[in-house]
Amino acid sequence: MLLTEARRPARVAADGALVPLPEQDRGAWSRPLIDEGHALVRECLRRNRPGRYQLMAAIGAVHTDAAVATATDWSQVAALYAQLAVIDPSPVVQLNRAVAVAELDGPEVALATVDRLALTGYHAFHATRADLLRRLGRSADARAAYDEALALIDNPAETAYLTRRRDQLGA
Repeated sequence: MLLTEARRPARVAADGALVPLPEQDRGAWSRPLIDEGHALVRECLRRNRPGRYQLMAAIGAVHTDAAVATATDWSQVAALYAQLAVIDPSPVVQLNRAVAVAELDGPEVALATVDRLALTGYHAFHATRADLLRRLGRSADARAAYDEALALIDNPAETAYLTRRRDQLGA
């Protein structure tokens, strides 16, 4: 929770749109909260076999450890999600792992995983598909996936972000 709270000031843009993790101003993150969160994660991982929440916190720690988004240790994120999948083999965990896989092995590999998931009622599934399709240059498919995501949310920050991403697509 500390690591999530540490990023709160950078999560929403001045216009109210969601700012995804890679685009957040990491200088706006609370270093004291991050330092405290990292210390707690290290302590928990040393003391016992990590459970669901410890692994989720460790994933957050990897993200907040990177000074810039491009420095994120995606192999560690993917490995932590693989450990989490043993404890919680849910399709949401697999979706999140696919995001890390996209950074390691490319969007085509990740899309193959995402397309096998039974999450059609979950807006993040469609938003993830849209981003992967956008990265593959499949604009029409990406636009349709953004529309699916938008139909499933009522959060103004997410709506503004996804609408902007959809509208940035080429023809």
